Amino acid sequence: MAAGGVDSMAGTIGPWWLRLPADRRRLRLRAVRDGLVLAGLMTTAFILVVIPLVGRSFGFDAISYWFHDLPGRYTVAGWGIYQLGAFRYAPPIGLLFSAFGALPWWVFVTLWTALLVGCLIWLGGRWTLMLVALPPVALELYHGNIHLLIAVALALGFRYPAAWSFVLLTKVTPGVGLLWFAVRREWRALAIALGATAAISAISYLVAPGLWSDWYGSLASGLANPAELSIPPPLWIRFPAAILLVVWGARTDRPWTVAIAATLALPNLWPHGLVVALGAVPFLRKGITRVPRATPSAVPMSGSQHAIVGRDWRRVTSLRGFIAAAAAAITIGLGVAVLAGSVLQPVLTSASSAILAGAGNAYPP
Repeated sequence: MAAGGVDSMAGTIGPWWLRLPADRRRLRLRAVRDGLVLAGLMTTAFILVVIPLVGRSFGFDAISYWFHDLPGRYTVAGWGIYQLGAFRYAPPIGLLFSAFGALPWWVFVTLWTALLVGCLIWLGGRWTLMLVALPPVALELYHGNIHLLIAVALALGFRYPAAWSFVLLTKVTPGVGLLWFAVRREWRALAIALGATAAISAISYLVAPGLWSDWYGSLASGLANPAELSIPPPLWIRFPAAILLVVWGARTDRPWTVAIAATLALPNLWPHGLVVALGAVPFLRKGITRVPRATPSAVPMSGSQHAIVGRDWRRVTSLRGFIAAAAAAITIGLGVAVLAGSVLQPVLTSASSAILAGAGNAYPP
């Protein structure tokens, strides 16, 4: 195709680096899509740049993961669902996160945000820019919650069922997605998911048995304090819908339904909680809307269609790929912290000054 010419075979116009569709209808749709992406990117820039200058609450959720005193955080969680710094995840996650308190706040929030960006890149691949344009993604990066990590665990969980431990030990109710294995009679995968969760829980109980009663107490207090600001309807309506969706998806071989069902089953559905649904993106961007009943990695490769599904399935559920993306993002974040710390520290401290002030002496110095 000549520069600026028409490629009749490909149905595109313009130079190779632009490749606009020649069909007018498709061209209009492309213009609408690109316009929406541009508007979304501008919104993301506003949320991540302008709002911190005014609200000073960058990392509102992430500060719940920055602590020394885990029992104290469970106590704070009992004060109310909107309490700053409340920690509501099971003790194994709390014991893991307690190491973050050794870092200065600005270093922790830098590396934590880098990890979330790494999750987004792994989930989105070539769609990453479009995902960044979604307002819930921008809000998730601003608040610093764990929804992107849950989305990754949901995608990896098809191939590595032990990844479901992270889902069950954090938000708990999105574990409804495990019905995928039960409906499909994939008992080995279900046993690994539940067994890994039980083993991790048992080890944490041996280490700190008192933390479990603290956690149960915080959960009971949370149930007594409904979240008025969450997206309706309440969980008791959403949860049956999530069950129906994942059962239908399992019976019709649609893996993308698991992430959508997990999103519906979140205990409280905040706007940025919608990013849990991005766990479906790795399958959708590869066109894997249906899978064989057998585990794709074990499907005989005699048929070209099964071979393509198996290959793409391994790519989108690659633990090695996720580790590489997360490690690269964290390394870049660490490099920025080391090379530009004198600039980054005051900027991030200022962007989080409201929550740091509200934290008082309950947080690491």
